[in-house]
Amino acid sequence: MKIYNTSDHIIVEYENQCYIPVNQDWDSFINHTNLFNRILQELPSYQLIGDDTVLNSKHILAPIANQEIWASGVTYMRSKHARMEESQESGGATFYDKVYDADRPELFFKSTPSRTVGPGQKVKIRKDSTWDVPEPELTLFINSEAEIVGYTIGNDMSSRSIEGENPLYLPQAKMYDAAAALGPCILVLEDPIHPETLISIQISRENSVVFEGTIAINQMKRKHPELVEYLFREQTFPKGVFLMTGTGIVPGNDFTLQAGDLISITIEGIGTLTNEVAP
Repeated sequence: MKIYNTSDHIIVEYENQCYIPVNQDWDSFINHTNLFNRILQELPSYQLIGDDTVLNSKHILAPIANQEIWASGVTYMRSKHARMEESQESGGATFYDKVYDADRPELFFKSTPSRTVGPGQKVKIRKDSTWDVPEPELTLFINSEAEIVGYTIGNDMSSRSIEGENPLYLPQAKMYDAAAALGPCILVLEDPIHPETLISIQISRENSVVFEGTIAINQMKRKHPELVEYLFREQTFPKGVFLMTGTGIVPGNDFTLQAGDLISITIEGIGTLTNEVAP
């Protein structure tokens, strides 16, 4: 099943039918244990509004209200190599090599809700950066009890020129207005997402594809429960939290985003998140 945050209502899509739940408070609706079974039990009390075509007429927002977004780094081999390449001149390359093999993963704060955009909204690249890429990432929604209860698509926009200059500049490379995109929904499953699920990205410029790539989530070195366990060490998230799980698709060093580029990220079972790069 899928949960959509729209400008009108929370909408639950289940078996190609759409429902409006009684509880319309996003934070309390999604922050439950065993969310799949809870929604299934409550479904008879929801208002049926039609099949899934009704979503075409809805303004779909990012599936977030008062949650933080965190992110994981260097969880795929390609990400490790890309970070080492960009940090070679600064002497920081060895840090990425070490964190890939370390017990402790790289985790960092990514975004507040106010700095997060949803489907169809514009992401930004920093004006003081010369090398910018999107990072397509499976994103976990974790409830306040540290249980993974859903999945969405995340775009972790990254200023590679800033991070490459010095690894200590990571916050500036990652955290700024419209540097995170989420959507189009939260996929809620009875069991963990299938390890062979594919993530794909396509970047178009003036109606031509300038980059595309695909990877399966089983190429991650880190396991989802491992990342969650470290994230919740000495931290609480009363309304739940989103965790981007890292990227295994990184464009070559000769590629940088430009204003007007259209970024489309697709994850099997969840859908497609599309955002244009703002001027």
